[in-house]
Amino acid sequence: MRFLTLVSLTSVAYAQNIIPTSCFDSYSSLEQHFNYLYPWGSDHNGAARMVASSSNHEFVSVNSGTLTIVAKPRGGQPWTSRGQPIRYLSGAIHSKRTLTVERGSGFDIEGEFQATTDRGTWPAFWLNGAWTWPPEIDMAEWKGSGDITFNVFNTSTSLMNHDTRYPSPQNFHRMRTEIRTENDRDIRVKYFMDGIEVTTQYGRDYVGKPLHLIINLQMEGSSGSPGPNTDTYYRVRNLSVNRV
Repeated sequence: MRFLTLVSLTSVAYAQNIIPTSCFDSYSSLEQHFNYLYPWGSDHNGAARMVASSSNHEFVSVNSGTLTIVAKPRGGQPWTSRGQPIRYLSGAIHSKRTLTVERGSGFDIEGEFQATTDRGTWPAFWLNGAWTWPPEIDMAEWKGSGDITFNVFNTSTSLMNHDTRYPSPQNFHRMRTEIRTENDRDIRVKYFMDGIEVTTQYGRDYVGKPLHLIINLQMEGSSGSPGPNTDTYYRVRNLSVNRV
């Protein structure tokens, strides 16, 4: 006697990998997915100038799957065009591919971070509008207070902000950001630290607007001054970006 087994098939939605966890395995892999500096250049809201390039790995380096950014005190630098003194040289990278939340879609973005919380240090992991500002989503920001900060900007004066204590900054902590559409125009952003949901925020009119992913180590500015007179390190590993 034969027995016929019926299997019910259901549709399965698969994530599209945009940036793989191997992105920091080598310089060729790093440069496949990221450009150096900010999308707009070298300076931004602080006392550190970004100078990393494909020929200069003093400030941005990769080794064994870990990205390391170093900020170093360097006096005698020209001020920014906005009159900000520059007292450090540091590094930044931004994604070559922009991330756009389309209707009915979203992104899962995660990685492990070893970030300083010392006064005058300002590591950041964020999404910034490629065409306009806002949008801006600060997926993890450390501003010299002992806290970690999560932000969604809706205007320059209207933002959703959440601060919480950042334990053991000498250790790596896993950060995960889940971005989903709330409706045809707005998004919902959930933040997780070490697997625990921290907060949920909302962005208005974010749907359809491309974003650059940025990793940088700024100094002073919103993190206070004076900053340290020794080198400051910021490390990231196991970074991945998936469209869902």
